[in-house]
Amino acid sequence: MAERVVIIGSGPAGCAAAIYAARATLEPLMIEGEWTQENFNAGRPPLGQLMITTEVENYPGFPSGNLESYLQNSIRERKAMLPPHSGEGVSGPELMELMRQQASNFGTRFMQKDVEEVDVSSHPFRLKVSGGEEIEALSVIIATGARANYLGLESEEKFKNLGVSACAVCDGALPRFRDQPLVVVGGGDSAMEEATFLTNFASKVYIVHRRDTFRASRIMAQRAVEHPGIEVRWNSTVEEVLGNDTDGVTGVRIRSTVDETQREVLDVAGYFAAIGHTPNTDFLKDKFDLNGKGYITWTVAGRTNTSVDGVFAAGDCADDYYRQAITAAGTGCMAALDAERWLASKGFE
Repeated sequence: MAERVVIIGSGPAGCAAAIYAARATLEPLMIEGEWTQENFNAGRPPLGQLMITTEVENYPGFPSGNLESYLQNSIRERKAMLPPHSGEGVSGPELMELMRQQASNFGTRFMQKDVEEVDVSSHPFRLKVSGGEEIEALSVIIATGARANYLGLESEEKFKNLGVSACAVCDGALPRFRDQPLVVVGGGDSAMEEATFLTNFASKVYIVHRRDTFRASRIMAQRAVEHPGIEVRWNSTVEEVLGNDTDGVTGVRIRSTVDETQREVLDVAGYFAAIGHTPNTDFLKDKFDLNGKGYITWTVAGRTNTSVDGVFAAGDCADDYYRQAITAAGTGCMAALDAERWLASKGFE
């Protein structure tokens, strides 16, 4: 028997979609992904990118303060999986566990598998998951998110959440980075935006770029170059992120791309990678309209419809602009409502 709604992905978008679909008595099945180290290392963990972040200060409803007793009572069964509570606000993993529990409370079912293939050539749709099992679905919500691009340094991985970040808007205001020198790696519009944003908090912002000109639009590049709080290191690349387990990031060693024997250490407390994101849409294999960056295209203005009737997309796999937990959750709500109304219009009870 075909599922009425299958949600692929379990980050803020997937969980919000599950909450709304479950409350509409659609009995959604969420395929949240396998809990493997491979998925975490690849930047696509179950429950999304917030599972590999620490403090979350900008999600409404979670002000600074000790939530330990509330968390203990709300997600008792899975509390042991979380890192110790920091005592301030909510952490990324805590927020996602709360969202998952809320979806579960309304009747969402969960499958710890990876979707390997989606067949939309006929209806019901067919989803092939790891292990070879096939699932039929009357409607599908894709909420697989996007992963940040890094340089691939071992030291980047070592200091993630200890001063290494890929989102200035998410993390720039954290106490760790306030009134400290920071470095941004990249040369496109995203790097210019990140660097300019960080000047609101940092004592100085370095931009490290491997060429002698930026790829960013002229106005964005000019704004960054002329900013008194920004200093550019042209023709340079980061060779290693420096730090220790106590302080986290303490600096970066950069190397000239012109004279590779020339090196410099920048004393910084934070490292922000701004070299783009990759949407987790590879498994779709050209079965949906994607934009030039690989993000799923919404085909109806103000709606989450994709190019396949009955399939909807939510969150960062379809959003290459905002990429925030709250906007992902918002589109997850929209996708669930769109799916519910689509099912009703087709006569599926």
